[in-house]
Amino acid sequence: MVTFKIDGKTATAAENTTVLEAALELGIKIPTLCNLKDINNIGACRMCLVEDAKTGRLQASCALPVAEGMEILTASPKVISARRAVLELILSDHDRSCLTCKRNQSCELQALSNELGITEIAFEGERPARTVDELSPSIVRDNNKCILCRRCVAACAKTQGVFAIGMQNRGFKTEVGSPFGKSLADVACINCGQCIAACPTGALTEKDSTAEVWAALNDPEKFVIFQPAPAIRVALGEEFGMPIGTRSTGKMVAAMRRLGADKVFDVDFAADLTIMEEGTELLQRLNNGGALPMITSCSPGWVKFCEHFYPDFIPNLSTCKSPNQMQGAITKTYYAQKNGLDPKNIFVVSVMPCTAKKFEIIRPEMGREGYRDVDANLTTRELARMIRQASIDYVNLPDEEFDDMLGESTGAAVIFGVTGGVMEAALRTVADILTGEDLKNVEYTAVRGTEGIKEATVNVAGKELKLAIAHGTANAAALLDKIRAGEAEYHFIEVMGCPGGCVTGGGQPIVDARTRYEVDVKAARAKATYDEDESKVLRKSHLNPSIKKLYEEFLGEPCGHLSHELLHTTYVDRSNK
Repeated sequence: MVTFKIDGKTATAAENTTVLEAALELGIKIPTLCNLKDINNIGACRMCLVEDAKTGRLQASCALPVAEGMEILTASPKVISARRAVLELILSDHDRSCLTCKRNQSCELQALSNELGITEIAFEGERPARTVDELSPSIVRDNNKCILCRRCVAACAKTQGVFAIGMQNRGFKTEVGSPFGKSLADVACINCGQCIAACPTGALTEKDSTAEVWAALNDPEKFVIFQPAPAIRVALGEEFGMPIGTRSTGKMVAAMRRLGADKVFDVDFAADLTIMEEGTELLQRLNNGGALPMITSCSPGWVKFCEHFYPDFIPNLSTCKSPNQMQGAITKTYYAQKNGLDPKNIFVVSVMPCTAKKFEIIRPEMGREGYRDVDANLTTRELARMIRQASIDYVNLPDEEFDDMLGESTGAAVIFGVTGGVMEAALRTVADILTGEDLKNVEYTAVRGTEGIKEATVNVAGKELKLAIAHGTANAAALLDKIRAGEAEYHFIEVMGCPGGCVTGGGQPIVDARTRYEVDVKAARAKATYDEDESKVLRKSHLNPSIKKLYEEFLGEPCGHLSHELLHTTYVDRSNK
């Protein structure tokens, strides 16, 4: 521990603590742009400059460790003048079309400019036209709005282990790009959107699907169905000023109806359906000698990562489609037949916390007879934009329920949105099947938590199941490397492409760098998810009466002929792409 002063306040901290972190502990806020907790602290932007009171030297606080006897000034005239000059230089080369930018009012650069009182730019840069990459089905990259903070590069490399983007060229020509100047569509990008979540400006955004959804809503021949994922209900409220981790399930449903949806179904229903298929598939592999460990396939970012970097594990992937695709497939077959609807006139809009779903819905395997399982995918942010465009007062909406019958679900389905949730949901059903009992203890806390990799051994009906959970594809890679090297063996693995799982997916509400220091976003949204699970009367997927009815009237049995045709899929070796 070392003792030091910041703005006259005496404090102590561990010697590896940065001045930025120490200041935050004292309630002193220092502006940042390139810094992002646990991801990027390279001192590149110089916005977090502070002054050494003894020497007058200016240093970047995010990369400056505290030292014994240090005296730091965070808001001296010298500091403020330097920060303003740095910010003006950044703005001189920036596309300042703020009013038409998706990140208007959620842009950290814009917020800082307002905070520091920037009313004019003293330096007008050359502002050459830079790369705009719109070819990816999921992500748009506009380098005219990039400030070279490198947060996206760090997220792609450190959190995801993908390295689809990096710094290119030198001097004034420096920009973020993909290898050999290629589009994100032509490299091993997994479409996860963690680069978007990390970006402080509008340089990275999701591919906008709102126009096609509005068109469908205004087409009298289209029967429009909205289907939100489990993680949407614990995040959407943040877009309208609600605290992080607020559940607003009923308001979400009401908002979708007011937008014009003919029906609002819950993807939680298909999460229960996924457990029936996936749980049965696991039991079949355990009993019949199938490829083990079986690895979950709910996360399209993870699936594409596996296809690109670990194709030798493709046989280990569960053949189950994601709940999103299962929901669409059942809607356009079973529901269409029951209600006399032509599947080609049904327009399914999925609302996902995930930008990788925009790629998933256009995979050739995800549809049949000339139509897709899901027609359009909105992120949480896109849905919020539509709600605002329609002048809907979200916060004051009355709560409404999902439509029957593809809207009924259990607590096991809700927790799909958080890391460890798919594993826990599967265990609740598999345990009952193996024991032949309705077990009362349904909470498998060993698979919960936000560690990057979790391992557990669970005794189910006298059988020891070795389990592992990873979130963030860099952690998944570390886990698979252990298996490749023969250092670990498992029966069942859950992988979520995004850190924390879907609750912090690439399509969720943007959380700025300062808030990330103040709030554990993963934990807050996860708690809301588990709270909803506990509030449910039924907490096991196989007890969902609508799921039982679906098998009795239509599918026959889990992993049967029809369910394989509609609910299972195949994968592609992309290692040479």
